[in-house]
Amino acid sequence: MAEDIAAAAQTKTRAPSAARGATRGVQPITEQDPRIVPANEASWEDLQKIFSARDPNRCQCQRFKVLGWIWRDSTYEQRKIMFEEETSCGEPDAPETTGLVAYLDGEPVGWVAVQPRTLYPKLRTLRVPWTDRDEDKDDDAVWAVTCFAVRKGYRGRGLTYSLAQATVDFARERGARALEGYPMLTEPGKTITWGELHVGARQVFEEAGFKEVSSPTKRRFVMRIDFPPGDAAA
Repeated sequence: MAEDIAAAAQTKTRAPSAARGATRGVQPITEQDPRIVPANEASWEDLQKIFSARDPNRCQCQRFKVLGWIWRDSTYEQRKIMFEEETSCGEPDAPETTGLVAYLDGEPVGWVAVQPRTLYPKLRTLRVPWTDRDEDKDDDAVWAVTCFAVRKGYRGRGLTYSLAQATVDFARERGARALEGYPMLTEPGKTITWGELHVGARQVFEEAGFKEVSSPTKRRFVMRIDFPPGDAAA
Protein backbone atom coordinates (compact mmCIF):
# COMPACT_ATOMS: atom_id res chain seq x y z
CA MET A 1 0.00 0.00 0.00
CA ALA A 2 2.72 2.48 0.97
CA GLU A 3 4.56 1.76 -2.27
CA ASP A 4 1.41 2.43 -4.32
CA ILE A 5 0.88 5.78 -2.63
CA ALA A 6 4.51 6.75 -3.08
CA ALA A 7 4.33 5.91 -6.76
CA ALA A 8 1.27 8.11 -7.17
CA ALA A 9 3.20 11.02 -5.70
CA GLN A 10 5.95 11.12 -8.31
CA THR A 11 5.50 14.79 -9.16
CA LYS A 12 8.21 17.32 -9.76
CA THR A 13 8.93 19.44 -6.68
CA ARG A 14 9.02 23.22 -7.02
CA ALA A 15 12.26 23.98 -5.21
CA PRO A 16 14.38 27.11 -4.94
CA SER A 17 18.01 26.89 -5.96
CA ALA A 18 20.36 25.30 -3.46
CA ALA A 19 22.20 28.56 -2.93
CA ARG A 20 19.06 30.59 -2.34
CA GLY A 21 17.65 27.86 -0.09
CA ALA A 22 20.79 27.90 2.03
CA THR A 23 20.38 31.60 2.79
CA ARG A 24 16.76 31.12 3.85
CA GLY A 25 17.21 28.11 6.10
CA VAL A 26 15.79 25.62 3.61
CA GLN A 27 17.22 22.12 3.88
CA PRO A 28 19.61 21.05 1.07
CA ILE A 29 17.79 20.08 -2.11
CA THR A 30 17.50 16.39 -2.93
CA GLU A 31 16.73 14.82 -6.29
CA GLN A 32 14.71 12.12 -4.56
CA ASP A 33 10.91 12.28 -4.67
CA PRO A 34 9.10 12.17 -1.34
CA ARG A 35 8.01 8.83 0.05
CA ILE A 36 4.39 9.14 1.18
CA VAL A 37 2.75 6.66 3.55
CA PRO A 38 -0.54 6.39 5.44
CA ALA A 39 -0.20 7.97 8.88
CA ASN A 40 -0.62 4.64 10.67
CA GLU A 41 2.59 3.47 8.95
CA ALA A 42 4.49 6.45 10.39
CA SER A 43 5.50 6.87 14.01
CA TRP A 44 3.82 9.36 16.32
CA GLU A 45 7.23 10.92 16.98
CA ASP A 46 7.75 11.49 13.25
CA LEU A 47 4.35 13.12 12.86
CA GLN A 48 4.98 15.43 15.80
CA LYS A 49 8.26 16.59 14.22
CA ILE A 50 6.19 18.07 11.40
CA PHE A 51 3.98 19.98 13.83
CA SER A 52 6.61 20.90 16.43
CA ALA A 53 7.45 24.36 15.08
CA ARG A 54 3.86 25.57 14.92
CA ASP A 55 2.06 28.08 17.13
CA PRO A 56 2.07 27.22 20.88
CA ASN A 57 -1.72 26.83 20.60
CA ARG A 58 -1.25 24.51 17.62
CA CYS A 59 -4.42 22.77 16.62
CA GLN A 60 -3.09 19.23 16.00
CA CYS A 61 -5.32 19.08 12.91
CA GLN A 62 -8.50 19.38 15.00
CA ARG A 63 -9.88 22.62 13.57
CA PHE A 64 -12.73 20.81 11.81
CA LYS A 65 -13.15 18.18 14.53
CA VAL A 66 -13.73 20.25 17.70
CA LEU A 67 -17.26 21.66 17.93
CA GLY A 68 -17.28 25.28 19.03
CA TRP A 69 -14.24 27.54 19.16
CA ILE A 70 -11.22 25.25 19.18
CA TRP A 71 -9.04 27.36 21.51
CA ARG A 72 -11.83 27.79 24.06
CA ASP A 73 -13.53 24.42 23.91
CA SER A 74 -10.45 22.18 23.94
CA THR A 75 -6.93 22.13 25.33
CA TYR A 76 -3.72 21.36 23.52
CA GLU A 77 -3.39 18.07 25.37
CA GLN A 78 -6.94 17.06 24.45
CA ARG A 79 -6.31 17.85 20.79
CA LYS A 80 -3.06 15.92 20.83
CA ILE A 81 -4.79 12.84 22.26
CA MET A 82 -7.54 13.10 19.65
CA PHE A 83 -5.00 13.39 16.84
CA GLU A 84 -3.00 10.39 18.01
CA GLU A 85 -6.14 8.25 18.22
CA GLU A 86 -7.31 9.33 14.76
CA THR A 87 -4.01 8.64 13.01
CA SER A 88 -3.26 5.28 14.69
CA CYS A 89 0.41 6.08 14.20
CA GLY A 90 2.69 3.08 14.59
CA GLU A 91 -0.17 0.63 13.94
CA PRO A 92 0.21 -0.47 10.30
CA ASP A 93 -2.61 -3.01 10.65
CA ALA A 94 -5.11 -0.43 11.95
CA PRO A 95 -8.30 -0.45 9.83
CA GLU A 96 -8.47 3.36 9.58
CA THR A 97 -6.20 6.38 9.63
CA THR A 98 -6.74 10.05 8.99
CA GLY A 99 -4.05 11.18 6.57
CA LEU A 100 -0.66 10.81 4.91
CA VAL A 101 2.92 11.56 5.96
CA ALA A 102 5.71 12.53 3.54
CA TYR A 103 9.37 11.65 4.02
CA LEU A 104 12.51 12.98 2.32
CA ASP A 105 15.76 11.10 2.91
CA GLY A 106 14.15 9.39 5.88
CA GLU A 107 13.04 12.63 7.52
CA PRO A 108 9.32 13.32 8.12
CA VAL A 109 8.58 16.54 6.24
CA GLY A 110 4.87 16.84 5.40
CA TRP A 111 1.33 15.95 6.37
CA VAL A 112 -2.06 16.02 4.66
CA ALA A 113 -5.42 15.23 6.28
CA VAL A 114 -7.86 13.21 4.16
CA GLN A 115 -10.96 11.41 5.44
CA PRO A 116 -14.66 10.99 4.69
CA ARG A 117 -16.25 14.44 4.80
CA THR A 118 -18.72 13.29 7.45
CA LEU A 119 -15.88 12.81 9.94
CA TYR A 120 -15.35 16.59 10.11
CA PRO A 121 -18.32 17.76 12.23
CA LYS A 122 -17.26 21.42 12.21
CA LEU A 123 -17.15 21.36 8.42
CA ARG A 124 -20.93 20.92 8.37
CA THR A 125 -21.49 24.41 9.80
CA LEU A 126 -19.15 26.38 7.53
CA ARG A 127 -20.51 28.10 4.46
CA VAL A 128 -17.56 27.49 2.12
CA PRO A 129 -18.32 23.80 1.36
CA TRP A 130 -22.06 24.27 0.90
CA THR A 131 -22.76 27.67 -0.70
CA ASP A 132 -24.72 27.29 -3.96
CA ARG A 133 -24.45 23.50 -3.78
CA ASP A 134 -27.09 20.80 -3.41
CA GLU A 135 -25.05 18.32 -1.40
CA ASP A 136 -25.97 15.58 1.05
CA LYS A 137 -23.98 16.40 4.18
CA ASP A 138 -24.43 12.80 5.38
CA ASP A 139 -22.85 11.18 2.31
CA ASP A 140 -19.82 9.39 3.74
CA ALA A 141 -18.67 8.34 0.27
CA VAL A 142 -17.49 11.91 -0.33
CA TRP A 143 -14.04 12.47 1.18
CA ALA A 144 -12.32 15.77 1.97
CA VAL A 145 -8.75 17.09 2.02
CA THR A 146 -8.73 19.61 4.84
CA CYS A 147 -5.18 20.38 5.94
CA PHE A 148 -1.58 20.50 4.74
CA ALA A 149 1.43 20.95 6.99
CA VAL A 150 5.06 21.11 5.89
CA ARG A 151 7.90 21.00 8.39
CA LYS A 152 9.88 24.18 8.87
CA GLY A 153 13.01 24.08 6.75
CA TYR A 154 11.32 22.11 3.95
CA ARG A 155 8.75 24.66 2.81
CA GLY A 156 8.77 26.18 -0.66
CA ARG A 157 9.79 22.90 -2.28
CA GLY A 158 6.47 21.75 -3.69
CA LEU A 159 5.74 19.05 -1.14
CA THR A 160 2.05 19.96 -1.03
CA TYR A 161 1.78 19.05 -4.73
CA SER A 162 2.98 15.51 -4.02
CA LEU A 163 0.77 15.21 -0.95
CA ALA A 164 -2.33 16.38 -2.84
CA GLN A 165 -1.69 13.89 -5.63
CA ALA A 166 -1.30 11.07 -3.11
CA THR A 167 -4.70 11.80 -1.54
CA VAL A 168 -6.45 10.88 -4.79
CA ASP A 169 -5.40 7.22 -4.82
CA PHE A 170 -5.64 7.01 -1.03
CA ALA A 171 -9.32 8.01 -1.04
CA ARG A 172 -10.24 6.06 -4.16
CA GLU A 173 -8.66 2.84 -2.89
CA ARG A 174 -10.75 3.14 0.27
CA GLY A 175 -14.05 3.39 -1.55
CA ALA A 176 -14.53 7.12 -1.95
CA ARG A 177 -17.03 8.18 -4.60
CA ALA A 178 -15.60 11.68 -4.74
CA LEU A 179 -12.84 13.74 -3.15
CA GLU A 180 -12.91 17.47 -2.56
CA GLY A 181 -10.90 20.28 -1.01
CA TYR A 182 -11.47 23.92 -0.10
CA PRO A 183 -8.32 25.76 -1.19
CA MET A 184 -7.38 29.41 -1.36
CA LEU A 185 -6.36 31.46 -4.36
CA THR A 186 -2.84 32.80 -3.99
CA GLU A 187 -2.09 35.99 -5.93
CA PRO A 188 1.23 37.71 -6.69
CA GLY A 189 1.87 40.57 -4.29
CA LYS A 190 -0.75 39.46 -1.77
CA THR A 191 0.59 37.97 1.43
CA ILE A 192 -1.03 34.86 2.88
CA THR A 193 0.23 33.57 6.19
CA TRP A 194 1.35 29.95 6.42
CA GLY A 195 -1.39 29.11 8.92
CA GLU A 196 -4.07 30.62 6.70
CA LEU A 197 -2.95 28.47 3.78
CA HIS A 198 -3.30 25.18 5.64
CA VAL A 199 -6.30 24.35 3.40
CA GLY A 200 -3.97 24.36 0.38
CA ALA A 201 -3.56 26.55 -2.68
CA ARG A 202 -5.89 26.27 -5.66
CA GLN A 203 -3.03 25.45 -8.05
CA VAL A 204 -2.03 22.47 -5.90
CA PHE A 205 -5.48 20.93 -6.33
CA GLU A 206 -5.64 21.77 -10.03
CA GLU A 207 -2.40 19.94 -10.73
CA ALA A 208 -3.70 16.90 -8.84
CA GLY A 209 -6.73 16.76 -11.19
CA PHE A 210 -9.38 18.51 -9.08
CA LYS A 211 -11.95 20.70 -10.85
CA GLU A 212 -13.68 23.81 -9.52
CA VAL A 213 -17.33 23.26 -8.60
CA SER A 214 -18.02 26.52 -6.75
CA SER A 215 -16.44 29.77 -5.58
CA PRO A 216 -18.19 30.86 -2.38
CA THR A 217 -15.78 33.78 -1.81
CA LYS A 218 -13.22 35.68 -3.88
CA ARG A 219 -10.37 33.64 -2.44
CA ARG A 220 -11.94 30.29 -1.53
CA PHE A 221 -13.01 27.49 -3.84
CA VAL A 222 -14.51 24.03 -3.72
CA MET A 223 -12.40 21.71 -5.87
CA ARG A 224 -13.47 18.13 -6.54
CA ILE A 225 -12.74 14.84 -8.25
CA ASP A 226 -15.62 12.44 -8.95
CA PHE A 227 -14.47 8.85 -9.38
CA PRO A 228 -16.14 6.66 -12.03
CA PRO A 229 -18.45 3.96 -10.62
CA GLY A 230 -16.51 0.82 -9.80
CA ASP A 231 -13.23 2.74 -9.90
CA ALA A 232 -12.39 2.00 -6.26
CA ALA A 233 -10.00 -0.80 -5.46
CA ALA A 234 -11.67 -4.12 -4.75
